[in-house]
Amino acid sequence: MSDIDIDLSDDQPTKRNFFKNPLKENAETFVTPTPEVSQAPVRQVTLHLTHIDPWSAAKRAFVLGVLIAGVLIVAIVVLWMVLSAAGVFAAVSSLWSDASGNTGSGISFLSLGRLLGLAMVISAIEIVLLSVLSTLFAVLYNLSVGFTGGVQYTFTDRS
Repeated sequence: MSDIDIDLSDDQPTKRNFFKNPLKENAETFVTPTPEVSQAPVRQVTLHLTHIDPWSAAKRAFVLGVLIAGVLIVAIVVLWMVLSAAGVFAAVSSLWSDASGNTGSGISFLSLGRLLGLAMVISAIEIVLLSVLSTLFAVLYNLSVGFTGGVQYTFTDRS
């Protein structure tokens, strides 16, 4: 029962709960401690990582793989645009046609579409491999914790 609830069987509920005599309270409640200048001790906690959820590891690895794939595709587009604006592809194509003796224009093997297609295939393979391998490593870690004891971390409170 809280202080504001009234029990009907109580003969004096208001006197007991609401009208407390401040003179009868302990003097210790009114004494405020003086703050000390000394520095508080640093607390340290040592924890052991004993289990990694394989599904959680797979989800995080998948998101990481998608982010890496996005960075890879954007980097390829930006690099291709810079090299194309610098005229590198035209110089390489003319060198290739001079060396091969082919005077036809043909399809360029350095086109943006081909490079993006290759980047997407590599990104898909990377996403699948990263997700599967991280799940496998989480399972292997969980199996090895029994005899290795897991990874030990020490955290320090410096506040």
